[in-house]
Amino acid sequence: MDKQYPPYYNQLKGLMDDLGKEIPGTMSGFSQLHKHAMAEGALSTKAKELIALAIAITVRCDGCIAYHVHDALHAGATRPEIVEAIGVAVLMGGGPSTIYGSEALEALKQFCE
Repeated sequence: MDKQYPPYYNQLKGLMDDLGKEIPGTMSGFSQLHKHAMAEGALSTKAKELIALAIAITVRCDGCIAYHVHDALHAGATRPEIVEAIGVAVLMGGGPSTIYGSEALEALKQFCE
């Protein structure tokens, strides 16, 4: 596999910082939306990250997979929890989600090395 998810995650963070300099209002608004949507509430941040990861897989977003595997781990998700979230995404997304679910599993392996 060519993609190295931890460096990819860091590259995306830098690119998003650059985008924030170009469109600060939009990115500030997105940052606030992200902060509030992922805050602890009736659902834990960990549960929300697992949901976001499953959605990232089904919509086939490589960068989102990198972000949400990383953030799910930092929110306390375990490998088995992340793997089950991948399974739910495969259920909901069919064949294409098996490919992106495999990508998410590779990201998990790399972030845990």
